[in-house]
Amino acid sequence: MPTPQSVFIVDDDPSVRTSLSRLLRAHGFVATLFDSAGALLDYGGLERAICIVLDINLDGKSGIDLRRSLTEKGVTAPVIYITGNDSPANRTAAIASGCVAYLSKPFSGQSLIDSVTRAAAA
Repeated sequence: MPTPQSVFIVDDDPSVRTSLSRLLRAHGFVATLFDSAGALLDYGGLERAICIVLDINLDGKSGIDLRRSLTEKGVTAPVIYITGNDSPANRTAAIASGCVAYLSKPFSGQSLIDSVTRAAAA
């Protein structure tokens, strides 16, 4: 039986990971959770992601830098950025790195679900 595709969530805040996982599960998605950029990069199943939700400010690494690393590795999954530190510089860098959505915390659950649905269809 094939492993289902999943929304990958990378956030260093455990409560955010748990909340997003519950929200996605309630809307029929499977979530795979990572607490750091390194945990995602070490994961062997990156091809299983229908999209990746990245916090811009990860402990020890920028989500935008992580996106660039993934691109260099050939990972093509669409990215949705989330951030609690919205700024014109972050927004510009996120859009330039390629993303399907940029969401500032707190954001509505529906905005995330709409973004994931759009990313999954891409």
